[in-house]
Amino acid sequence: MELMVWRTFVTVCRLGSLSAAAAELKHTQSAVSRQIAGLERQLGVPLVERHARGVCPTPAGEVFRRHAVATLNEADRAVRAVREVRDGACNRPLAVGATPSLAAGIVPEAIRGLLERAGSIRWNLLPDLSAQLHNRVIAGDLDIAVVTDAPPGLPHDHRVERRFLGLDGMVVALPVGHPQAGCGPVHIRTLAGQIWVEDNDGSAALLRQHAARAGVSARIDLTAADLAGKMALVATGHAIALIPGVLRGALRTGITTMPLVDPPTRGIYAITPRRAPHPSAVPLLDQLATSFASVRPFLTPQQPLERDDHAAASAFHNSVTETPRV
Repeated sequence: MELMVWRTFVTVCRLGSLSAAAAELKHTQSAVSRQIAGLERQLGVPLVERHARGVCPTPAGEVFRRHAVATLNEADRAVRAVREVRDGACNRPLAVGATPSLAAGIVPEAIRGLLERAGSIRWNLLPDLSAQLHNRVIAGDLDIAVVTDAPPGLPHDHRVERRFLGLDGMVVALPVGHPQAGCGPVHIRTLAGQIWVEDNDGSAALLRQHAARAGVSARIDLTAADLAGKMALVATGHAIALIPGVLRGALRTGITTMPLVDPPTRGIYAITPRRAPHPSAVPLLDQLATSFASVRPFLTPQQPLERDDHAAASAFHNSVTETPRV
C-alpha cells in the first residue's frame, strides 16, 4: 500500500467528498475513485459509503482512517527529522515545554544561560501539564520538555529519553507581613488554622494528603484560576499556599517562603524525543541541570529514585490521588 493512497483516503474522509478531495489533492475525481477502490480491494472490505451529501467512512473505514492518520503523521515527522539532520535543524526555533511552575522558575534561567553560552538562538516556550507535554514531545511539536513525576507519574515510553534533574521539595508561600514569616522549618500542624489557596485539584489533593498524614485538615477556602492568581492572593494577604520549591527564586514582591518538616516532593525530569535532536537541545539539558542545582531544593538526592516502582517512591507518591498538578 502506498502512503499517497492512504493520504487520499484520509482526505476523502475529512472532506466527505470525492470531488473536494480531488480538488485539494490536484487529482481528477476518477483518479481518486480508482485509488479508493484499489485500497478496498487490497483490504477486502468497503471503506466508504455514499450518501446524499457525499461520502463517509464505513465502520471498517473509520478504523482504517484512525490508523492511517497516525501513520501519515509519523511519516511526515520522519521526513522533517531527516531534513533537520540535513539542514542542521537551524532553520526553526528550539521548541521548549515546561509545567507552569517550571516555566516560571528554572526554565527561563536555563535558557538565559544557554543564550549566554551559545549566542543568538531562536526559541519558544509552551507551558502545559506533564502528560500533555509528553504527548507533544512524541508528536514532534517539542524538542525538549521539563516535566514532573507527580501523580499519575510519567509513562515509560521508548520514544523519549528521560534525564533526572533532581527532587523538588514543596514549601509554604506566605505574605511578607505574616506572623510566621521568617520561621521554619515548621510542621504542617502549626498551620492547620490558616486559610489556604490552591489553583488546581492536584495541588489541593497534595496539601490535604500532607495535612492528613499529620492528623490535621487544611482549610482551602480560596481557589485561583492559575498560578499567577494563586500568588496574587498570597501577596495581598488573603491566604497562604503550598508551592514548588523551584519557584522560590521567581516569586513576586510581597511573598516569602517557609520550609516544611518532611515536605512532600516531586521528581523533575527533562524529556527529549529519540529522533535526531535540535542542535540546542543537548546544551540546554546541561544548562537545566545547572539551573536546577542553583535553586537548591530542600531535597536533592545523589541518585534518582526509581520511578518505575511506585512502592519505592516517597510517601507523597504513594498517597496522593491521581490528579494532575503543577
